[in-house]
Amino acid sequence: MDALPAVRARRITKCFGDVVALDGVDLDVPQGRIHGLAGPNGAGKTTLLGLLLGLAVADSGSLDILGTPVGRALDAPDGVAGFVDGPGLYPSLTARQNLAALAALRGDNARTTAVDDALAQVGLTAVADERTRGFSLGMRQRLGLAAALLTKPRLLVLDEPANGLDPAGKKHVHGVLDRLAADGTGVVLSSHRMDDLEALCSEVTILAAGRVVFSGPLAKLAAENAELDYRLLTSDPETARRLAAGTAGIRVLDGSGARHDSDALVVRALTPALDELVVRLVQGGIALRELAPVVSPLEAAFLALTENQEAAR
Repeated sequence: MDALPAVRARRITKCFGDVVALDGVDLDVPQGRIHGLAGPNGAGKTTLLGLLLGLAVADSGSLDILGTPVGRALDAPDGVAGFVDGPGLYPSLTARQNLAALAALRGDNARTTAVDDALAQVGLTAVADERTRGFSLGMRQRLGLAAALLTKPRLLVLDEPANGLDPAGKKHVHGVLDRLAADGTGVVLSSHRMDDLEALCSEVTILAAGRVVFSGPLAKLAAENAELDYRLLTSDPETARRLAAGTAGIRVLDGSGARHDSDALVVRALTPALDELVVRLVQGGIALRELAPVVSPLEAAFLALTENQEAAR
């Protein structure tokens, strides 16, 4: 694996008139990692992705991609591929013809085997010869990913790649991204779907109002987060509720987030207190059938961090 980082950004600022889209943003993405990018609408995610793809240049700061400083020209650095705001496709062409045409525009006469392999990786072989005007949003997203794969990128930049995907499509996309990272490709993935970020990313950067409010491993984000609400299903709901009420650091809630299940116990706690409750349940002979956060740690931290940033504006 190349020792150079896929992305190293320092104090990146980008303005559009009086609007500050990015305000002193730092970003580090190692090669061979999938790095998540999250934030509310207007946080600056798309602007940052555009800088990585060479669609715009920063007003100030430094940006190195794959070890090369990015200059002032609007041009995608070598080894970078991806899309923002959805992939651009020719609706009158088939999926196979789209990939061949895009390769030709780059001066790369992609072999038929390369096109077929890219289509197979994203699960579009069965519709390879259908015109893309009839494709669903999820199918267009997968075809855009296939187009990026033709370049064998060392940095892949994707904006909402799971948008519109059904479960089968999501499985294909997740598998492709995991394999790319395992082979040493750096991936920057922007998404509003916290479940996708948690499933794929080892690290995440959260933007709010153009600024970084968190950047680091997901485990660190969860550890730094405040109490979470957890939903428990047990073999003895009443005894479980009594034990929870008697456990230090546990607050029993009135069914909030219990999905209208009267047998569910919802508690608010930090992880050590929750661990103690689980031990007490087991010691009491109570089977624990389900234990899950009502809101995931990433989503809870996302809401807390971004809401705090908006309140400070």
